[in-house]
Amino acid sequence: MSDELDTEAMKKFGFLVWNYKMGEQVSLMIHLGDRLGLYRALDGAGPRTSQDLADELGLSERLVREWLLGQAAARLVDYHDDGRFELTPVAAAFLADEQGSLSFAAGAFRGGTDPVHLDALVHSFHSGLGVTYEQQGTAAAAGLARMTGPWSRLALTSVILPALDGVVAKLEAGATVVDIGCGAGVTAATIAATYPNTQVIGFDPSSTALSMARERVAEAGLGNVNFVEAGAELLPADTGADLVICFDCLHDMARPDKAAAAIRQAIKPDGTWLIKDIRSSGSFEKDRRNPMLAMFYGFSVASCLQSALSEPGGLGLGTLGLHPERAEQLVREAGFSSFATHDFNDAANLYYEVRV
Repeated sequence: MSDELDTEAMKKFGFLVWNYKMGEQVSLMIHLGDRLGLYRALDGAGPRTSQDLADELGLSERLVREWLLGQAAARLVDYHDDGRFELTPVAAAFLADEQGSLSFAAGAFRGGTDPVHLDALVHSFHSGLGVTYEQQGTAAAAGLARMTGPWSRLALTSVILPALDGVVAKLEAGATVVDIGCGAGVTAATIAATYPNTQVIGFDPSSTALSMARERVAEAGLGNVNFVEAGAELLPADTGADLVICFDCLHDMARPDKAAAAIRQAIKPDGTWLIKDIRSSGSFEKDRRNPMLAMFYGFSVASCLQSALSEPGGLGLGTLGLHPERAEQLVREAGFSSFATHDFNDAANLYYEVRV
């Protein structure tokens, strides 16, 4: 039958399909480079041979050489005619500099999908009931923390919070901050370390994520952070929060409306609710201009929408479901009267400042 099809169209579509398979393999190689410390060893070191890297890291030279050739083929590492390889400063910002670069991306690559989780995804298509973040396992929690961590560590206290009216002064004097969907605790730890007079409470339903959060806080020696294993809807009404933070989590919740209602009861009359969520317009036709759109839908089917459908009656927003219009509707229905959008040049997210 394929003989009857347009030959040129077949070639182009074949390239498209196999290009995605190449992406799968390159993704695995990025994970290995990050996990084995290869990118970090290349960072700032100039041109290096495969033997140099293998000796430094105690690895097999033959496997390191094959990995380097693949990285050069993927145009992630520069290849020199003398057989040496080099990581440019731009590449290092994305692949090596986890602590200092807002562009760090290697932490988003997790090495593939666990077969158990893959089977659960297949089952969800039949049952309509999604997989919770807790059920998605340790890799999901750790990967999310590393993927979102740069903006929390490097931009939250220097750019984002100072843009919110009166918030920094409260935090410096001593405030109560609630981090909803705190995950592995990067945001909570950042605020606690920067504002030692402030008390931070992290809420998350995942014991796996909270175990990582508690370990992070203990290693940093922070005594002004506590964590509660609970969903946002269980936030006590008498919390008296000066600042509530929801970073990349409302669209994952089965009932973000219940979360918003609980936050409305728990926040002080002069408090601030800061929401970070994925850039989207609510229109597929408009969003198609985003060259990364297919990736976002992949995240949604594999993770975000799974969580958002993990309870009967879940609203099922998914990764792209909390666009500005939907976000404003959500908070106003919960009883908030002020909604403002901030664009901090975060390529993936917008920020919403909400007040009573």
